[in-house]
Amino acid sequence: MKIFAVIWICLAAGLTACEQKAEYSPKPRGYYRIYFPKREYKQYESDCAYTFTYPTYAKVEPDNAPGAKPCWINLQLPQFNGTLHLSYQPITSKKVFDALIEDAHTFAFKHTVKATSIDEGIIRYPDRKVYGIYYTIDGNAASSAQFFLTDSTRHYLRGALYFNTEPKLDSIQPVLNFVKKDMAVLIKSFRWKTDGKP
Repeated sequence: MKIFAVIWICLAAGLTACEQKAEYSPKPRGYYRIYFPKREYKQYESDCAYTFTYPTYAKVEPDNAPGAKPCWINLQLPQFNGTLHLSYQPITSKKVFDALIEDAHTFAFKHTVKATSIDEGIIRYPDRKVYGIYYTIDGNAASSAQFFLTDSTRHYLRGALYFNTEPKLDSIQPVLNFVKKDMAVLIKSFRWKTDGKP
């Protein structure tokens, strides 16, 4: 009886060993489908020394972080789990101006550890006295885009885009490309107000 059982097990094992095995490969990682809103804009107006056009899907909120100053605002991007931080500073001297420009450079280049490259683009609208630099930060850095705008004598504004998620460029790239176009609209529409109060 035991011999019969052993023969039966060996025969079953031999038959299954001859079967062709299916090849399996892991499925590629998937990401959630992203629905982009229709591009519509509205004007930002306040008592601050600047105005600009921003997308209607963004919510403007005052910056309530410790150390925040008047006219610091956040453009919340709830649909994309991101924030464009805008911080305004009045220029009171050449020393202050030089320090603000150096700070913008330092803040952008502190992402060098994770960035694969950092490119600088000149912003220049002399008819509106809007000048600055746009930093494109490629790679898995915490911030993918930063800029500053100034009239070189009285006003300075710095912007930094952050997403509230682990920085993985391959997953945020479509959203980043979409938001960067709206940042370009904001910069192109930016104006200093002559009667604005900082």
